[in-house]
Amino acid sequence: MADTSSRRVAEVLLEPKGLKITSFQEIQSLWAGYGHICALTAKPKDAETAGRVRKYLHAAESNNTFFLILKLISPPPGPTDEGHLRKILSYDVEQYFYEHVAPQLDDDVAVAHCLTSSWESKHEDGELRGLTATILTDLRVKFPVEGGKRSVLSPRQVESALEWLAKFHSNSWKFLPANLGEYLLPPLEEFKRRDAGEAGGSKLWLNGGYTYLATRRTEYKSLAGDTYSEWSEAFCAPFQGSDKSTAEVVADFLTPTGRPFETLIHGDVKSENLFTTELGDNVCFFDFQYVGLGLGVCDLAKLFTCSVPLDMLTDCPSLPEEMDMDRGEKALLYLYHETLLSRRPSDKEPLDYDWDTLVRHWECALVDWCRFQASWGFWGNTEWLEARVRHILKDAEWREWLQKEVSDTGRYSSI
Repeated sequence: MADTSSRRVAEVLLEPKGLKITSFQEIQSLWAGYGHICALTAKPKDAETAGRVRKYLHAAESNNTFFLILKLISPPPGPTDEGHLRKILSYDVEQYFYEHVAPQLDDDVAVAHCLTSSWESKHEDGELRGLTATILTDLRVKFPVEGGKRSVLSPRQVESALEWLAKFHSNSWKFLPANLGEYLLPPLEEFKRRDAGEAGGSKLWLNGGYTYLATRRTEYKSLAGDTYSEWSEAFCAPFQGSDKSTAEVVADFLTPTGRPFETLIHGDVKSENLFTTELGDNVCFFDFQYVGLGLGVCDLAKLFTCSVPLDMLTDCPSLPEEMDMDRGEKALLYLYHETLLSRRPSDKEPLDYDWDTLVRHWECALVDWCRFQASWGFWGNTEWLEARVRHILKDAEWREWLQKEVSDTGRYSSI
């Protein structure tokens, strides 16, 4: 029900768990009025309940006060455009992640624990019908430092974030799906197949993130027509003998198909979506609305551009128009690569994912991320990103490698 108060939603969810709310405060409104995030504390009705909840949440609260977060989604009425559909689906994806994926992660891949949610009841008659509500542990208890909106992280926080991402990506090799049909298509395609009576995706996004080309065609069309932008020609012109543009060929390569090096990706990696310890030696991520399959380096492209200090990427006091990978960028990428492979599940066969291959994937991720920024608006380490992508696009060896990769998979179409 749209008029159900946030506190009442929390009460309905917590009562079956034997917990009573002792404090409640709304701390954030979600984008465009889609809901609220609230902080609350709750106490158990008895010692047995306290022990059960502590064990379930891996919590150590000694005074039996549990610090929790309610994320409540109650979408506003309005046009069902692609952006709206993306948001609606993304909140279902996030709830699925916390219910079914987060419990499978290793202990040192820190995420919030889900205590209860409306996953089973939101389609049934009752007070929670039509609402997406999830009650999670409050990460700020163990990770009190906010990453901050559009903030640059400290060097130690950057390294911790890279290690977390590498472990998260590697961890997902334990439970990647055999049936990709259970994953959600891009928003318009997903609703089209549901409207046609077909079984829709019920898990995570088939393509993690929200900037990939299949869901940004409107912005791409605008870029293609923008004759004043250098990136119009760079991204939208045909790719050496293909009837597809450079941006489309790169997007084809990055589209998940079940290849061995694919993982789950967070999909929206930025300082705003993480907390850290006081020392910055550990981080935890949240906001898993766009988690899905992909190449792990796609998470890194946004992190490096939006949250990493520029002097950790390059020593150049004045950035050139074009630039190859500098030693700082290489060191960070190497840290990620080493951690990723070292944490591969022991029951999986060794993965042939060498450094040179990772770098080619990284270059594709940078090109794809720059394409989105060029069509949406640049922010972050803009000069670095543009200089790197100019260099990549002019690299004949990269272009030949990309052409061979998409040709081998049947995704390349010649005129």
